[in-house]
Amino acid sequence: MLVRRLQVLIDEDRWARLGSEASRRGVAVAVLVREAIDERFPALAEERRAALQAVLDAEPMDVPEPAQLRQELDSIRSRRSA
Repeated sequence: MLVRRLQVLIDEDRWARLGSEASRRGVAVAVLVREAIDERFPALAEERRAALQAVLDAEPMDVPEPAQLRQELDSIRSRRSA
C-alpha cells in the first residue's frame, strides 16, 4: 500500500526520458521512479539474496585442509598483534 507522497524537481531531459520509457512500457512515471529506488537501494532481504546468489554462482576453488587453514589464520593473527 502506498502511503507517502514524494515531490522531486527534475530537469527537462530526465522528464523526457522518464516519459518516453513510461509510454513505451505503458506504465506511470511513478512506477519507474519506484523501480529505480528499489534497484539502487534494495531491501535488506533482497541484498542478502543477491549476496547468496553471488556465492552460489562463484566458480569452485581449492580450499586448504583445516590444519593448513588454521596455520594461515594463526599467522595472520600474529602479524596483526605485532
